[in-house]
Amino acid sequence: MRVVTLLNRVQYLKSFVYVSERIDMVYGRESLVVDVVPRKNGRPICSGCGLSAGIYDHQRKPRYFAFVPLWGIAVYLCYVMRRVNCPRCGVTVEAVPWCDGKGRLTKQYQLFLAQWARRLSWLEVARVFHTSWNQVYRSVKGVVEYGLAHRNLDQISAIGVDEIQYGKGQNYLTLVYQLGQDEKRLLYVGDKRTARSLLGFFRELGRERSSRIEYVCSDMWQAYLKVIRKKIPQALHILDRFHIVALLNKAVDEVRREEVKQLHAKGYEPVLSKSKYCLLKRQENLTLGQDKRLADVLQYDLKSVRAYLLKESFQAFWMYTSPYWANWFLKRWCTRAMRSRLEPIKRFVKTIRRHEGLMMNWFKARKAYSSGIVEGLNRRVNLVTRKSYGFRSYDVLKIALFHTMGNLPEPEMTHRFC
Repeated sequence: MRVVTLLNRVQYLKSFVYVSERIDMVYGRESLVVDVVPRKNGRPICSGCGLSAGIYDHQRKPRYFAFVPLWGIAVYLCYVMRRVNCPRCGVTVEAVPWCDGKGRLTKQYQLFLAQWARRLSWLEVARVFHTSWNQVYRSVKGVVEYGLAHRNLDQISAIGVDEIQYGKGQNYLTLVYQLGQDEKRLLYVGDKRTARSLLGFFRELGRERSSRIEYVCSDMWQAYLKVIRKKIPQALHILDRFHIVALLNKAVDEVRREEVKQLHAKGYEPVLSKSKYCLLKRQENLTLGQDKRLADVLQYDLKSVRAYLLKESFQAFWMYTSPYWANWFLKRWCTRAMRSRLEPIKRFVKTIRRHEGLMMNWFKARKAYSSGIVEGLNRRVNLVTRKSYGFRSYDVLKIALFHTMGNLPEPEMTHRFC
């Protein structure tokens, strides 16, 4: 079977013909070159307006368009471009169906590289297929742009909003996810973690689609809370246990660190040494050694022990199903915690009292949505950046995240290579 026959099965060209194949040197490498010519009855298409026009002239040198490698051999389509005399656009180069714009990669090869770039780092893909990192980036960018233009945003009823830090310094991204039973995907990537960043998502979504959102999960970042109240007031805003537990653990650890300094300054025995995770982890997650260490610490009358007991008693709050009784328990626990004379715990109580309504929404939503899903997706974000040893540019990181986590539709091709 000839290579030309395979190409007609994989990528049939309506107005062009594969005429011959040959081995030739292209860009210093021995490659398989397939010559392409236009059909005699075909009219060229203007690359500007997309309408057929008459031929003006032919370019002197042929162009080589990289195709999917065959048996480790680079494959190129060789074609002499025509210029058209378009009544609208003037004299322009024709549009060809296997490539967009002035690029030298065929659409099939771009999709091929982009699919491998989802599995490997971009640098590894470039090395394996003997191309450049820039070509891999352009391939992924083209696939992502197609997916963003053709994705469906109509059936979004629940979203999660969070921020992540990337690179060196205070560089943050605002991320918005779709939280659904059937689909969880990345919807938006914004630079920084400001109100303007999140407003960009609602501008893209539109007023009609935003009015259909029923649930939204976020942390206590004031810029996000302000935008959510303004743009989707009808949605049930949920502040779930993940961020609350993280704040409480931070308060307990602050009590422990302050007490360690006090005991050291007074010359007492370091009874709290190696007890950090014993006090922060849940009882069922302790190792055998940590369990024994915790039992030793609990024998002493310490501030850290009081903070630990308050933390453990707070776990009962999440066991309630009724918002009324959950609120009743929360008020009683807050009163008890304010009498503990532990400043970090008292600051935690003041914080949750300010956001008490958002905490109750978690029970009103019957615990169906939580930011725990968002944090799980954020871990995938960290894997994307770690796999490529980080991204220095916001634009490149945005494309990589959409490519991996956006569940974007891909261009229709007659054949899939991976």
